[in-house]
Amino acid sequence: MSANLDVSLPPLVEPAAELTREEVTRYSRHLIIPDVGVIGQKRLKNAKVLVIGAGGLGSPTLLYLAAAGVGTIGIVEFDVVDESNLQRQIIHGQSDIGRSKAQSAKDSVLEINPLVTVNLHEFRLEPDNAVDLFSQYDLILDGTDNFATRYLVNDAAVLVGKPYVWGSIYRFEGQVSVFWEDAPDGLGLNYRDLYPEPPPPGMVPSCAEGGVLGILCASIASVMGTEAIKLITGIGEPLLGRLMVYDALEMSYRTIRIRKDPATPKITELIDYEAFCGVVSEAAADAAAGSTITPLELKDLIDSGKPLALIDVREPVEWDINHIEGAELIPKPSFESGDALAKLPVDRTPVLYCKTGIRSAEVLAIVKKAGFSDAVHLQGGIVAWAKQLEPDMVMY
Repeated sequence: MSANLDVSLPPLVEPAAELTREEVTRYSRHLIIPDVGVIGQKRLKNAKVLVIGAGGLGSPTLLYLAAAGVGTIGIVEFDVVDESNLQRQIIHGQSDIGRSKAQSAKDSVLEINPLVTVNLHEFRLEPDNAVDLFSQYDLILDGTDNFATRYLVNDAAVLVGKPYVWGSIYRFEGQVSVFWEDAPDGLGLNYRDLYPEPPPPGMVPSCAEGGVLGILCASIASVMGTEAIKLITGIGEPLLGRLMVYDALEMSYRTIRIRKDPATPKITELIDYEAFCGVVSEAAADAAAGSTITPLELKDLIDSGKPLALIDVREPVEWDINHIEGAELIPKPSFESGDALAKLPVDRTPVLYCKTGIRSAEVLAIVKKAGFSDAVHLQGGIVAWAKQLEPDMVMY
């Protein structure tokens, strides 16, 4: 650890002119903390904070920022509430299933604090709207779950000179940091200093594929919200230049120093982030070209009696939830180690599937390279199969 960890930054936001009698009552527990006080609360009242996503991390963050008295809260969200969200996305309730997540989040925020202004941005964050949107706010909080959006948020924040708080979660672990390229005193750095390149496609499973302990979201989101309040009011030492890593099973927090990487290229424009991150690898995309079948085509193959080897490449815990009748479970890691290739029958056509089609495309590349030239994989995975052919199938 280097000695210059004592990073303190000037307050991000100027104080509002006054607090009303109602606000003094509501925020009294803040006002009697000397470090926050009336001035700090006035800064929170004047702050404009944009939260990307009202999901696992966005949910607790939005609720606590509203409770803390952040005057203007923007929510970027285009999805609808699904039953599988409720295990961790506590801003939504049972009666919100099927509703717009943005509308549901707004209702919850205003129920907690009717004194705040909520701006809804019900669209997907894209390179053509991010810069204009970010310029309207003092601070951005990014709790998204995919690398394409993370790099977009980073680059847009750099272009408009805004700080942002970043968090990520997976299974039992989470990470939080603060990035601000234009931070004073030469302290600036951005997400690319930590992760210059996205991981290889298929290497890091999403929460939808790998799962997440619901309550982990609260742990990480509370740190993100705390960092936001510190930046707005100028108190404490923010996580700028440090990565906080939390392990829920060990119940350990540790921080790792991040330094500006001189090799990080200067960000001058936004790019095609889907292409930059690549959802699947080039090998998988090549293998899948011309060797991808739809759920209806698979059903026709099964009905025709053609000899098939229907292979489920997901994990055993996923298989236990649901699987296609007649399939055999051979998880993706055993293909990567080479062990599974001996189990593939040579007298039947291998048909591979996973949850959404990403992992099966990666396995397809391995299988084809091993000489199974007639192998195919299921487009959209078991999710598409259920939607089109087995609507009563339980889904996760």
